[in-house]
Amino acid sequence: QVQLVESGGRLVQAGESLRLSCTASGLRFNLYYIAWFRQTPGKERELVAGHGRNAYIKYVADSVQGRFTVSRDNAKNTVYLQMNDLRPDDTAIYSCAARFFSQNNYTYWGQGTQVTVSS
Repeated sequence: QVQLVESGGRLVQAGESLRLSCTASGLRFNLYYIAWFRQTPGKERELVAGHGRNAYIKYVADSVQGRFTVSRDNAKNTVYLQMNDLRPDDTAIYSCAARFFSQNNYTYWGQGTQVTVSS
């Protein structure tokens, strides 16, 4: 059984930092691209960042470029989202998802973790 478990979300003040973790189990981690999405009520889900099996396969959305970074520890089956200089409009539920490296559709999703940034 495949599981993706996010952690690290909480209430913070604007300007602070958070690191989210997405830990996977039940799959061959090295074969999956792991992405971070965020969603707020009334808005479309946004792809924030992603990381393939090595450091050459990374993506960070323009909207968070320069503030968010993504990293991966294959030994721990974990992908991290480091979020710096958080803003109130970063408030969202952050979820991670996995897709097989040669496919386009995300097959597995986590439950999400709430990030709330107060001004």
